[in-house]
Amino acid sequence: MPDINKGSVSPPSGESITILGVKVPTTTQFLKQSKLRFYADNPRVYSVVRANGKVPTQDEIQQQLSELDHVRELRDDIRRNGGLLEPLIVRDGTLDVLEGNSRLAAYRQLAAKEPIKWAEVKCTVLPADVEESLIFALLGQFHIKGKKDWAPYEQAGFLYRRFKTHNVTASKLASELGLSAKKVGHLIDTYDFMVKHDEVDINKWSYYDEYLKSNKIKKARNQHPGMDDLVVESIKSGDIERAMDLRDQLPVVCASPVVLKKFAEGKITLGDAHERAVDSGADSVPYKRATAFRKWITEPEIDTILASCPGRVRDKLLYELRKIALRIAALEKKHG
Repeated sequence: MPDINKGSVSPPSGESITILGVKVPTTTQFLKQSKLRFYADNPRVYSVVRANGKVPTQDEIQQQLSELDHVRELRDDIRRNGGLLEPLIVRDGTLDVLEGNSRLAAYRQLAAKEPIKWAEVKCTVLPADVEESLIFALLGQFHIKGKKDWAPYEQAGFLYRRFKTHNVTASKLASELGLSAKKVGHLIDTYDFMVKHDEVDINKWSYYDEYLKSNKIKKARNQHPGMDDLVVESIKSGDIERAMDLRDQLPVVCASPVVLKKFAEGKITLGDAHERAVDSGADSVPYKRATAFRKWITEPEIDTILASCPGRVRDKLLYELRKIALRIAALEKKHG
């Protein structure tokens, strides 16, 4: 048994794990849970207790994690099983729990009532000098590529810090974790957006996820740079009550330029803007089809397209356009 009061364990004896092709020696030990430390940079811990930007104390981490439903469930599971099914992953020297912070919190809840029975916990110990980038890669393998039990906000925070702190490109992260580069980029961009707009409520993740994933909204944001601040303020104040309103209503508003301008300038709420956009036909399928055709036929490059077409193709295209013009005239006569 190592002298865990000194914060170290005995050297590994043939055990190892492989991370990104690097063979990292490990040792399995039963350590006193009271000597272990929560890893504040673990994405789950980070998202729960570091939203205010401050480094939490160990007691604060324990308190916050203990209030989570899944930690209570883990506590009951550990009690029924008589211990952990999976060992904690700990870094030698500091005794930081790199993986298994929720399990440690649950274990300590049990130890508070039965300190002798739950004094020691099974751990897989990594060397003290293991590189931080390997630690983050290991966590990614566990929680994004593996059991995927992190919430999207936690996944995004993990990817964001890998991208920012370790300078790992989005494409490399995608390759490591089996995700698309587009998905990784969106998660990083959404987390970055929340950071830049001082959004600390992790429960608002879905709002920003919907706001930033839509191409229609993206185009509107480029046209109205002040819209970002307006939407963030509306989310924080509760004026935009549901994330689905951003998904369902805002794209309809974006389809009506006049209404969009009023909304982006803060003159009307999203709800009012949506009603006006609907009244103007912005959510009508026939209207959308007609608008799409108008935009295509009025683009300047249509002349280039016609000029570059082979003669026979051009004749056919012009014939179809004449038929469309006749049909439009007939519809106007009947319904105009």
